Amino acid sequence: MRIHAHPLAQRSEAAVNAIETRGLSKDYGQGRGLFDLDLDVKPAEVFGYLGPNGAGKTTTIRLLMGLIHPSEGSASILGLDCQRQSVEVKRVVGYLPGELAQFGGMRASEVVAYLAGLRGGVDLDLARALAARFDLDLGRRFREFSRGNKQKLGLVLAFMHRPKVLILDEPTAGLDPLNQQEFYRLVRETSAEGSTLFISSHVLSEVEHICTRVGIIRDGRLVKVAELDELHEIRVHRVEVELDGPPPVEKVRAAAGVDEVEVEGTRLHCTIRGSFDPFMRALEGTRVLNLTSHEPSLEETFLAYYR
Repeated sequence: MRIHAHPLAQRSEAAVNAIETRGLSKDYGQGRGLFDLDLDVKPAEVFGYLGPNGAGKTTTIRLLMGLIHPSEGSASILGLDCQRQSVEVKRVVGYLPGELAQFGGMRASEVVAYLAGLRGGVDLDLARALAARFDLDLGRRFREFSRGNKQKLGLVLAFMHRPKVLILDEPTAGLDPLNQQEFYRLVRETSAEGSTLFISSHVLSEVEHICTRVGIIRDGRLVKVAELDELHEIRVHRVEVELDGPPPVEKVRAAAGVDEVEVEGTRLHCTIRGSFDPFMRALEGTRVLNLTSHEPSLEETFLAYYR
């Protein structure tokens, strides 16, 4: 008979990772799923889990929450086995799913009170304060909510019991820019109080705002774990610049991080990986009339980076 340490005793051990997986796999067949995930997330870390849609991010999160069973491997949160101790895991985790459950005609305040009652020990004043931060009207019925308001309610439910670990699946989906910034502030405050946050995203610029480390997943496999500074190597921009004369093509082509240079009259198109400084130095001596830049999709970024 195997005896497990009490959860509180387990969590008191400083050496325990907030989240740990070993060989974690979920094989759906035909190359789809999650394969051989080895990952360590430290206490009080804000860890970004980055990948294009369909890469395996939500599968990972459902395995961590004990909502599906792995084909192989193991996962633990604060020393608790995500399969054998899934109830205990759910007690200590704040979870935002990719799609919130449907609460029909219930008012948002009733949803908060209902789930607070299930959890026990929730400070409803904190829940109301979180709703106010996101300008969420708790008096409205769930079925009347827009996509953004449903997401705000999901964030209130995830944060309201001050969990030690938060697992958030695409948390800014549906939020307007002001509420995105409010979410970033909330993440920083929560991390400063000692909680760990595991945040999935398919937007590279988003994780740069808030994460200390990033795991990059593609086609169900972890391809890189990077410190925040290393993301600048991965970042790729498409740039179009209009000059007042012929572009200095050779200088631009020789600049570090510049690729795929094309010229149309006085317009120059290129791809820039990392810092803009080498590109801007290559343009010295010319007058820039207009410059536009956009971040390609994450899949395009990966293809450029791993090519």
